[in-house]
Amino acid sequence: MKKIFQPFATINRQTVMIMMAVQVVITLLLWHTLSDGLIPKPGKVAGALVQLLGSKLLFDNVLVSLLLTLKAMLYSILITLLFAYLSVLPFFKSLAQFIVKCRYLTLAGLIFVFTLLTKDGSELKLSLLVFGIVPFFVTSFLSVIVNINQQEYELCKTLGYNNWQTLYEVIIIGKADQVFEILRQNFAISWLMITMVEGLSMSEGGIGTLLIKYNKYNDLTNVLALQLVIFTIGLCFDYLLGTLRHWLFPYSRLKQAKA
Repeated sequence: MKKIFQPFATINRQTVMIMMAVQVVITLLLWHTLSDGLIPKPGKVAGALVQLLGSKLLFDNVLVSLLLTLKAMLYSILITLLFAYLSVLPFFKSLAQFIVKCRYLTLAGLIFVFTLLTKDGSELKLSLLVFGIVPFFVTSFLSVIVNINQQEYELCKTLGYNNWQTLYEVIIIGKADQVFEILRQNFAISWLMITMVEGLSMSEGGIGTLLIKYNKYNDLTNVLALQLVIFTIGLCFDYLLGTLRHWLFPYSRLKQAKA
């Protein structure tokens, strides 16, 4: 037990699970004890969660949000790979760097512009999601390219590869597993943004629409229950992308073990 309070200590999986369970119990006890009349107690939120899970309304809205998020992720990763791979060409390097700087642009000030450029609410939400995700994707992948060991390039030169073959072997093929890691790291950004963009066009539904509805009537119990659903789905996707990466690229487990 002393190891859990020692810096850089290594503990087994069973100890980790027990420690996490204790922490969850302590958190729930504190939540129950410190909750006043405004903040619902855990039992009340759990009851609302069970009721939500038993309703078709929740699954329909979650499905709408998931489809929109996955579509935005697909477009975002394609755009990211295009500009990241081309960033090794001097002509496109400045464009890639500009996309990175777009992280500091707020969507609130660009909603009107995107409204004019899109024909309906569905395209508006998709465009805003892609615009919000791509800069972070590009930032992550460019950091992967920058941190590639110079020996990998030198090995390709030794084997007689030209520059295009080196790009293919070292970056496109050699860092393919990092694409899934970038998806895993940045999925949270798109999943958090989905609730905001869905509030701009509520006709198609979505978990963002439900949240706005419950917030409008100060139904904090259902708001917290829905937040638990959103949190759980995010954890499931994080695990799924990590598992998919290890399945497609078994050598990524060795990299993780060395790290």
